[in-house]
Amino acid sequence: MPLVPFDTMPDDARVWVFASQAPIDEIDEPRLMAAVDGYLLTWNAHGAALTCAREFRDEYFLVVGVDERASGASGCSIDGLFRVLQKVEEGIGTTMVGGGNVYFRDPTGLVVWCVRSQFELMAQRREVSGDTTVFDLTVSTAGDFRAHFERRAQESWHQALLGT
Repeated sequence: MPLVPFDTMPDDARVWVFASQAPIDEIDEPRLMAAVDGYLLTWNAHGAALTCAREFRDEYFLVVGVDERASGASGCSIDGLFRVLQKVEEGIGTTMVGGGNVYFRDPTGLVVWCVRSQFELMAQRREVSGDTTVFDLTVSTAGDFRAHFERRAQESWHQALLGT
C-alpha cells in the first residue's frame, strides 16, 4: 500500500512518536529515513498492506502514522517497526526506542531533553515554567499530533512535573 505524505493522513490515523536522545544530523537522517521507508513500503498486517506515512522534524522526532480505516496495524507489524528502529539506532549512534524523557525548547528555541526528575528540578529552580514549550510524545492520532505535539507545558501532561 502506499507510503503517503504525512499531511494527507486523516486526523484519526494512529501515530507513534519516536524521539532521539541526540540530534540526528544531515548524514544520519537519510540513513534513518531510508530504513524507515524500506519498512513502511512493505508494511502490512495479516497480509493486508497498510497506508502509512512518516515525518521527521526538529532533528529529534520521527512520527509514523497508519490510516487504519482500511486495515489496522497488528501487534506483530508494530513490533516490526520497533525492530527496524532498534537496528538503525546502531548505525546512527543514538536511541529512538524507549521512554521516560522530557523534550522541550530551551530559551533559545533549541530542542533539548532530560529525564523527568531533572525537569522537575528545573521547574523548582524556575528554569522551566508553564510557558516552556514541550513536546508531547504520547499523542496517538494524527490530529492530536498536529494540534498538541508542541505546546506550552501548562497545557499538557507536563504540568504535573512543574509542581504548581
